[in-house]
Formats: sequence, C-alpha cells, structure tokens
Amino acid sequence: MIAAIIFDIDGTLVDSVDLHARAWQETFKHFGKEISFADVRRQIGKGGDQLMPVFFTTAELKKFGEEMEQFRGTLYKRDYLPQVRSFPCVRELFERVKQEGLRIALASSAKEDELKTYKELARITDLVEEETSADDAEKSKPHPDIFEAVLAELGGLKPHEAIVVGDTPYDAEAAGKIDLRTIGVLCGGFPETDLRAAGCIDIYRDPSDLLARYDDSPLSARMDER
Repeated sequence: MIAAIIFDIDGTLVDSVDLHARAWQETFKHFGKEISFADVRRQIGKGGDQLMPVFFTTAELKKFGEEMEQFRGTLYKRDYLPQVRSFPCVRELFERVKQEGLRIALASSAKEDELKTYKELARITDLVEEETSADDAEKSKPHPDIFEAVLAELGGLKPHEAIVVGDTPYDAEAAGKIDLRTIGVLCGGFPETDLRAAGCIDIYRDPSDLLARYDDSPLSARMDER
C-alpha cells in the first residue's frame, strides 16, 4: 500500500518547460552554439549537469561550463521565471491526496529558490511535507539521486510505498532505476509513447485530469488494493 506521492514540478505542476528551453537556447547562443528549440526542449527535465554535455564537449564544459550554467540561471530567473504559471487544480489535487491520508513530497531538478517560487504559484506550500531539489543531488535526472534523497527525507520509505508523478521520460527513467513507479502527465509536452516507453504505468493529461479520475488512478487506495 502506498504511503506517499512524489511530484516533479517543472512541466508537471507548473507550465515552465518551454521557458526553460528558451533560456537554455539563448544561453547556448551566447556561448557560441545555435541549437534548435526542439532539440533543446527534448532535453528539458534533466538538470544542467546532464543537459549541457548533450551539446558541448568535455573540453568546452571544463573551460566555461560553470560560467554557462550561472549565466542560464540568472537569465531564467530574470526573464523567464516571472512568466511561469501553475497548471489548473494543483492545490485541489494535493488536498485530495492529503484527504486520502498520503504524504506529499517534491523531487525536482530545479534550484531551491526556484522551488520556493513554484510552490507559491501553485499554492501548495502548506501541503508539502518534504522536498528535494538540484541542491540535494550529486547528479540530476535521469540519475535516481533526487528520488533516493526524497525517500530518505520521507523516513526511509521503500520504493513500493511511493509513486512518482512526472512529465518527462527522465522522471520515469530515474524513478525506475530504484524501482519507483511513475504516473505520467502530458502537460509537459512529451508524447505519451515516450512516457510509456520510459516506464510510466499510467498517463493523464494534467493535474486536473488526474484529480477528475483519482478514484480509478494508481493513487487511489481502492486501486492499490486490487
């Protein structure tokens, strides 16, 4: 029986994937590489440590990788973070989860200060019990570090006692490496075929759809008991 739901944030609870992609695309151009928006967007869901090596060599990253990530962070917070909006019914979904007696945790590749803003936008600050960010993991998704950290924060829950909700294949891949199950949502823009191929056990349009079909979802106790 599950005891906790672990939510990703970017693309899952808040509409930020395109904004992250634009910030990275602009950053890459500043550092000398014209990368298409589509190519960058496909990598969103990874942290910078896993995303930058897709487009830059080891030598390039050694030379200016840290500067590039700092540039992107400043750019995103200044120009793009103010444009982020919450998806509908996030607070209502969290309230339903709490009514069911389940614990709520966040596991994101976002920085801690971005995480604070996202929680405020989604109106969930008071409903979140534990959280981990990029600052709590040596490697970001698709490595499982963030999920290992959040299970530890939840008192050492076993993987079968929690379910992840995320929007990217990288969420499902990272969770799957430590035997966590993942529910996929389409609001981050990744195709259902990609989410299922990465291991998602069920797919919903967005948080409002998951809330509307909660009783028949893997989050429901009645489903868990079947």
